[in-house]
Amino acid sequence: MRRLLWFRRDLRAEDNPLLSLEGDVLPIFIFDTNILEALERTDRRVGMIHAMVVDLRRQMEALGLDLYVFHGDPAAVIGALQERFGFDEVCASGDFDAYALERDRRVSQILSFNLLHDTYIFRPEEMLKDDGTPFLVFTPFYRAGRARFTPEHLREYARAEQRLLPFDAPPPTLEALGFEGGSELPDPPESLLERFAPKLASYKDDRDRLDRDGTSGLSVALRFGTVSVRAVLRWLVERKHEGIDTEPFSRQLLFRDFYAHMLCHFPDLAWKNFRYAWNGIEDAERHTAFCEGRTGFPVVDAGVRELVATGNMHNRVRMICASFYTKDLLLPWQRGERFFAAHLNDYDAASNILSWQWSAGTGIDPQPWFRIFNPWLQSRKFDPDAVYIKRWCPELQYAEAKQLHDEAWMAEHAPRGYPKPVVRHKAAAEAALAHFKTDTGGMHA
Repeated sequence: MRRLLWFRRDLRAEDNPLLSLEGDVLPIFIFDTNILEALERTDRRVGMIHAMVVDLRRQMEALGLDLYVFHGDPAAVIGALQERFGFDEVCASGDFDAYALERDRRVSQILSFNLLHDTYIFRPEEMLKDDGTPFLVFTPFYRAGRARFTPEHLREYARAEQRLLPFDAPPPTLEALGFEGGSELPDPPESLLERFAPKLASYKDDRDRLDRDGTSGLSVALRFGTVSVRAVLRWLVERKHEGIDTEPFSRQLLFRDFYAHMLCHFPDLAWKNFRYAWNGIEDAERHTAFCEGRTGFPVVDAGVRELVATGNMHNRVRMICASFYTKDLLLPWQRGERFFAAHLNDYDAASNILSWQWSAGTGIDPQPWFRIFNPWLQSRKFDPDAVYIKRWCPELQYAEAKQLHDEAWMAEHAPRGYPKPVVRHKAAAEAALAHFKTDTGGMHA
């Protein structure tokens, strides 16, 4: 059989279902112009992906294969290759956001599409209720996932006998793609797991602390598939045999599945509220203050500045910022989600969109609208000595930590060069509650 192997969110040679398929193969990666044209020329993520693709090509060459890299519209690229080689099928792992589904539909009209399972633990059809409908609440989904998990979900894909079809396609440089900056390769999965190992036992307690290095550091690797989720699960099984409590992190992996499945079942969640019709107000001044990290709420500003400077943001800070944006500033979650999407190195449509809907109170939670984070209490609890705040807001370095967690003090005595709070939290929260109490219309309510 003649197969076109399309690498996308699986940028690795190890434990990859694409390499478990026998026959004559042409492995490809496509820099999608439909995505790239909407990005800034300095977008750091393009350089990062370029470095990952170059490294994947090195891995493939070590196996006696190659990776042919293209720049264009996927349907056009695959159509041209089909005319030349006459493939029996194109093979690729699934992706569930609206653009990916439409892209794959167009490609399937050109060539038989073999959709492989790789990116998540479970296939969406594996995780349905007894009546065949999807779970809408995470806890039952989590219980079902634990009950339905089998050794098959840990299985490593074996290499197949594959013969490389001859082709000549020099990979484009970053400059040829129209982008600037470096091509820094993220740390290899082995190094990431080694660094995570001593933190796993305290993950439950430290994962929300902004002043500690308590997170896994795996989000970018899982997003782009430089490590397989099965490899991480096998690693967790080994740690569990050592007596380490792995459940808190395993739970987060299942949350990742849950959000991906929700977007698969309800693709219009990408732009439309699940329950409530209210979408916030348009206020350019408030939006700009948020995006510039100048709201006068130190933990929010620190998070946004970290995001813009590095492409990273602690998950607890993501929740604080999203709640603040939608509930304190009363801005539409869709616009905040797009801001995160423009900067996050580990941007995953399902996780980002569903998290923003959760924070906005418009999502799949049965009673979410009255959940409003108090940024001052959040920073006091998770960054008590203001270590994280002062790292990203240096103009606050001489203030006492207790002052940086005190709205009244910041409103009266904000250090020179730092703005006073743009809103008062209590009044803003009351306004948000009033909006939701008067608007109960929605998409699925």
